[in-house]
Amino acid sequence: MFAVPAKAADLLVVGGGIVGLATAYRFSQAHTGKRVAVLEKEPRLAAHQTGRNSGVVHSGVYYKPGSLKARYCVEGRLQLEAFCQEHDVAYEQCGKVIVAIDDAEASRLDEIERRGNENGVPCERIGVERLRELEPHAAGVAALHVTVTGIVDYVGMTQKLADLLIESGGEVILDARVSGLQTRADGVTAETTAGNYTAPLVVNCGGLHSDRLAAMSGANPEARIVPFRGEYYELTADAQHLVKNLIYPVPDPQFPFLGVHFTRMVEGGVECGPNAVLAFAREGYRKTSFNAGDLAQALLFPGMRRIALKHWRMGLGEMWRSVSKPAFVKALQRLVPEIQSEHLQPIDAGVRAQAVLPNGELVDDFVIDSTPRVVNVINAPSPAATAALQIGQHIADQVAQRLD
Repeated sequence: MFAVPAKAADLLVVGGGIVGLATAYRFSQAHTGKRVAVLEKEPRLAAHQTGRNSGVVHSGVYYKPGSLKARYCVEGRLQLEAFCQEHDVAYEQCGKVIVAIDDAEASRLDEIERRGNENGVPCERIGVERLRELEPHAAGVAALHVTVTGIVDYVGMTQKLADLLIESGGEVILDARVSGLQTRADGVTAETTAGNYTAPLVVNCGGLHSDRLAAMSGANPEARIVPFRGEYYELTADAQHLVKNLIYPVPDPQFPFLGVHFTRMVEGGVECGPNAVLAFAREGYRKTSFNAGDLAQALLFPGMRRIALKHWRMGLGEMWRSVSKPAFVKALQRLVPEIQSEHLQPIDAGVRAQAVLPNGELVDDFVIDSTPRVVNVINAPSPAATAALQIGQHIADQVAQRLD
């Protein structure tokens, strides 16, 4: 029996989330005539991190000045705004407030404001009177008003990127789970459930499985992906008036996540959350989701054990909020005291693909690493969706240089 020959392309992108599609789109726009194929293991695009986040277009106010996160978020936000306007993707620049509920938190606003100014992010320190004008039901003694934060339909944007890619001659293959990457001197063959595909170069935008795909390519990434589930509630219709736009807490510098917050969605409604708990599966969207291999890999990884030792107290609090709705409500009431349990109804959770080092440090920046034939996007948590077009441009430039 004859083997079916692999389908050929000039570039393969693994992962049909917004970063993968933005990369494919950027490359196809700059290199007309080149054949680009996106391989997505699910029957639809944006099925994981892209389609399960809070839909926020981040400003870049939090990130360390000079980091890829800071630069790419600011640049990517401007590109996203222009793209949405040109291609009629739902988007709104509504602004947000970062609210300090006491004097200790107010003093921490200084560092956020300093970073925002250094990153070129318009932000304004405001007092209680102005806060009440913007968010009449928010508690707080002071706040930072970040005017350029927005909300967007990331799923719609991803689909539009796919449509444009296909119009330019590219291809999007669904139900194409990659089971192997066979590298050779002249290229790579991706073995998938939809057949084999070959190209001179592959870009790995595999999100929750990016480290595993990197290992398939022959790389030996130091960091390991650890999945953290973020659980959300939605405000009932009679409580949505309590939030006008976006209300965020002042982040705890000892904890690597932002804390629960309120987000008005571009399609309507208000989300509340997320918390951050270890998921017992890489795609563990439910509390009962369990994958023995995923969990064993996480628990046996030295970095995960060190995180647990360092943040055990905060971790227990997150787990308690996961199982106790009253505890979740109490956390939300710090920002909006009028919130009651009956105002909240559960909605779908998301899972954040967070790269962790063996010493227990969470990788704080985007990480794009390469072997001779594969570009691996190892760490692309928030604000990667906001920065997707800029990340895609960066990778497309790398790919073009290699192909040349």
